[in-house]
Amino acid sequence: MTARRLVVHGRVQGVWFRDSTRQEAERLGVDGWVRNRSDGSVEAWLQGDGAAVAALEAWCGHGPPRAKVAAVEGNDVAVDPDLRGFVIR
Repeated sequence: MTARRLVVHGRVQGVWFRDSTRQEAERLGVDGWVRNRSDGSVEAWLQGDGAAVAALEAWCGHGPPRAKVAAVEGNDVAVDPDLRGFVIR
């Protein structure tokens, strides 16, 4: 089990980034959440199988078609044993 916290910078709000991330997470079987931040970035918590988390993090590097991702900051975090499913916050 792996957990990662991401902050995605660029044109990532108003382009369906959060809902597309949720859909991709559900497809990959990754638990967590995604939310907009006041600075225009998007923050996400991903946890699950290491390969699935890595695949979702790679997907966040480009996002949905209308997004223009400039950078993704990621760091390992402690697994949240109570987290189930993937939600938009």
